[in-house]
Amino acid sequence: MLLKKILQRIVEYGHMIKFSHSIFALPFALSSAVLANDAVPLTMEKLLWIVVAMVSARSAAMGFNRLVDREYDAANPRTKNRHLPAGKIKAAEVAAFVLISSLVFVFSSFKLNMLCFALSPVALFVIFFYSYTKRFTAFSHYVLGVALGISPVGAWLAITGSFALPPILLGLAVVFWVAGFDILYALQDYDFDRQYQLYSIPRLVGARKAMWIARFSHLVAFTLLFSLWILLDLHFIYLLGLTVIAGLLSYEHALVEPDDLSQLDMAFFNMNGIISVIFFISILGDYFLL
Repeated sequence: MLLKKILQRIVEYGHMIKFSHSIFALPFALSSAVLANDAVPLTMEKLLWIVVAMVSARSAAMGFNRLVDREYDAANPRTKNRHLPAGKIKAAEVAAFVLISSLVFVFSSFKLNMLCFALSPVALFVIFFYSYTKRFTAFSHYVLGVALGISPVGAWLAITGSFALPPILLGLAVVFWVAGFDILYALQDYDFDRQYQLYSIPRLVGARKAMWIARFSHLVAFTLLFSLWILLDLHFIYLLGLTVIAGLLSYEHALVEPDDLSQLDMAFFNMNGIISVIFFISILGDYFLL
């Protein structure tokens, strides 16, 4: 019985932080690690600690977001059934979860190298800071992009111990990719954001213009990914992967209309998870098959 309760609690925490959505950023971090392998060989130990760092950082960020947004979540019909406002998990428990996840992240950074360890508080500040940005800026979508976009740079630093242009370009691509789909996701909270004086691009410019900004953001992201093909002299498998990604991004935008958000969850969760996995597969195929 005790083991069953522990497992149920783990599942509840996983649902609270949407653990399955780690697939959004993790493949980009792993792709960066594969690319860095040309400079410094990637070991299984490094790979393990990169995954631990990624998962723990995201867990800390999501837990923190749920904690500081719990009053808004309780007032929003879309989020009122989340674990904190519904009383399934207590605020003190979430705070402890955030602290433990943060410590695991710092420790995993230490196990990678001293530069990652030194920068780990900076990374935590960025991912925690995002949770407050909707209170004062419509560009919170891009701050979220930065929070996820540091992962490819971090993975490169973990392998090589130094900065370089390729992971920065990849990180910027993630920034605009995440911002683009987060703008679309914010369409459903337009009325709520206006009522509670929260900021978003849809609230700032309206739904139709916001969708064009999302499209432009994804165009920038695709251009940055394409620039890696040129910069790193990658092969046709990577280009094939980009072609599929371009099609999926187009399909994602076709699913969403300002007056019809019924397919938004599919556009947000399914399409973006598939895009990140396809990118990773294209990097692996290009690196190991050619």
